[in-house]
This record gives sequence, structure tokens and C-alpha cells, in this order.
Amino acid sequence: MLEKLKMNNFLVVGRAGLDLYADPPGTEIENATGFSAALGGSAANIAVAITRQGGKASLFTAVSDDAVGRYTRKALAAYGVDTNYVRRVGGEARNSLAVVETRSTNCQSVIYRNDAADFHVTEADSSSIDYTPFGAAVVTGTSLAQEPSRKATFKAMQLARAAGLVLIIDIDYRPYSWASREQAQQICSQAAEMCDFIVANDEEFAVLAGAQGGLNYAEELAQSKDCIVVYKMGERGCTTFANGNRFDTSVFKVQALKPTGAGDGFMGGFLAGLAAGASLPDAARRGAATAAIVVTRLGCAPAMPDASQVQSFMQDRER
Repeated sequence: MLEKLKMNNFLVVGRAGLDLYADPPGTEIENATGFSAALGGSAANIAVAITRQGGKASLFTAVSDDAVGRYTRKALAAYGVDTNYVRRVGGEARNSLAVVETRSTNCQSVIYRNDAADFHVTEADSSSIDYTPFGAAVVTGTSLAQEPSRKATFKAMQLARAAGLVLIIDIDYRPYSWASREQAQQICSQAAEMCDFIVANDEEFAVLAGAQGGLNYAEELAQSKDCIVVYKMGERGCTTFANGNRFDTSVFKVQALKPTGAGDGFMGGFLAGLAAGASLPDAARRGAATAAIVVTRLGCAPAMPDASQVQSFMQDRER
């Protein structure tokens, strides 16, 4: 399975949108004197993190057929993300929009997802993808929250599996996108059952478990379906379960500007490490380093470091 990742070519499924950051940094949204624009959205951020560290990534999503959608596609292409599977949708659908603060504590993030364009991908879109060049498909759970995106995502996962791709899911639970927590549990559990890698934080594993606290469930999941499970704990690092073993990865201590983008950076760095042939512990450490750099910089996609920056950061910290 890990050998397949060395193809270093990833299909990423999920949202891409516009982020507006309150200016100047440190300002609350309600007191902002202006806003700076950047590419955002969890799937887009992961794809950018991969390309910044030398990998190839194609995004499977939909954007609005308007100026904001054109901005999003142009920004993805500028980061080297392939947009062949980014479809434009008309009508009233609009791109996902996040209005965010650059603050290390009490950081507000207001996300607009009403009839989001990325929910309009279809099974026909999934069937139009050529899966053969990819080593893995990375699914973000938000794409499962509504139809027709849900059916399209499951279709893409089925076709990716049939083509021999490794399946990876970031549960990426956003309560406002789902009809209920119970629905999220049912759908995300079904998707996780199909995957070789499951990455989530405590709340997200609790959603899968249908109970409070997900660490025990994460370990049980890794054992019961013989997959690799990464249990993220924010500033306490992460625990990885694989092949009957577990190991802990600590965070790198930094002076954070904001918390946003850390999870996406971790995923991108982790996958870039595995694609480069790193062991699971070394790849997790690379993911942690990527996340640490991201929280010290403005934005999410713009904050993703390249491979040399990650390597220098890790070497400096080890010294």
C-alpha cells in the first residue's frame, strides 16, 4: 500500500473556496479596516500542501461560474494544482466563502456554505475521471455532507478502489454542513470503512463512534479493519495506529499567529513524506513540521511551505 503512494500523484476530493482575512492581522472581524483574499477550502489546502512539497495533485470539485469561481481556479493553477476535474456550475450556486481572523486565541471563522458550488459535483463527474495516473485518492468528509456531492464522492471512491488507488479520508467534520450528527456518523463511517487511511481529531472520531472521546475507537478501528489511523490532538500532537503498533508524534513549539490550516498542512506534509519513501513516524513528523510552519504564517493555502523549508525547519529544531 505504501509503495503505491510513491507515485506521488494524488486526486483530492472536496471544496475549494475564497478566504477573506480580517486586516490588519490580529483584528477581530467586526473591527477590520479591510480584508485580504486567498485561496482556501480544506481539499484545496491539502492539494496545495502536496504540490508545494514536490508532489502532483488534481482537485475534484465544482466552483461557481462567476468571477469568484474563476479566481479559485486561477489560484489553484498558480499553485500547480491540476484543475481538469474542477467543473464550473451556473445558476444560484456560489463558491464556499470563509471570513477569518488571524488571531492565536478566540479566532473567529465565519463560513458561508448555503448551496455551495462544490456540493454540485455529480456521479457523471466522478465517472469522467481517469484514475490510472494516481496513486491515491484523498477524500475530505465535507464532500459527503450533501447531495449530489455525497453520491459523487462515493462513486469516485468506488472507481478509485477499482483502479487500485490507496483511499485516504480526512473526516473534516463541519456540523453546519450536516442535517444531524447521527447522519454524519452513518455516512462518514460508511466512507471510513472503504479507506486505507483514516485521519481525524478527537471530535471527529467521537462522531464516528457515536460517543464521547474517540481515542479508543480510533485504536479499535485500526485493529478491526487493518488500516492506518491517525488520531490528531491539536497542540498535544497525534497518535498513529498501524500494523498493531502505535506511536506518538509531538508538535513543534512555535509562536502561532492563528490555528487555521494546521490540519490541512499536516495531511499534505504527511502524504508528501510517505510519497518520498519516509517511514510512518518520519512522515508524521514531517506533517507536524508542516502544520507548525502554517500556523506562523498568514492564510492557509499561501502559508503552505515547500519541501526545503520543511527540511530546514526540522533540522533547525533538531539542533
